[in-house]
Amino acid sequence: MITQAGLFLLDALTGFLSTALLLRFYMQTFRVSFNNQVGSFVVELTNWLVRPLRKALPGLFGLDLASLLPAYVLQLIFVCTVFFLRAGNEAWPPELLLPLLLWRGVLATLRLSIYLLIAALVVQAILSWVSPYSPLSQPVAQLTRPFLRPIQRVVPPIGAVDLSPLIAIVLAQLALMFL
Repeated sequence: MITQAGLFLLDALTGFLSTALLLRFYMQTFRVSFNNQVGSFVVELTNWLVRPLRKALPGLFGLDLASLLPAYVLQLIFVCTVFFLRAGNEAWPPELLLPLLLWRGVLATLRLSIYLLIAALVVQAILSWVSPYSPLSQPVAQLTRPFLRPIQRVVPPIGAVDLSPLIAIVLAQLALMFL
């Protein structure tokens, strides 16, 4: 019971901070303005970790590794904790264990990225119906545009209804099944 509570808290903390770091990474990658409520929150929440890392960890091909690497490390910490608590006394050879855990950390980070995309798509759909001129509409649209644009080229709007967010969510759910 205490183990489950501890895992829940660790999952909540690592998940929350990893999500903020991934959101910062994607906002920088897709050149989304940070001059909004979400951008300001993400920067204030993650600056303590990202700023010192930027001095030691330069970007790669325009990608902000100082935001991506800590998100991966947090997911790796959670994966390792769950693995060692559940594996018990099973002996795994080190030459298999390390690559397995590193790969599971990558998968956990990808899974969290897909959940972040699905959340952004849902928020965009709700904002388009409820408050299309909200200050959050533009940043969310900039985040989802790279994923929706290829779908919109193939599937045109039907009766002035854009089905691309629905198709993107279905494809993202399908990707989650494989992860």
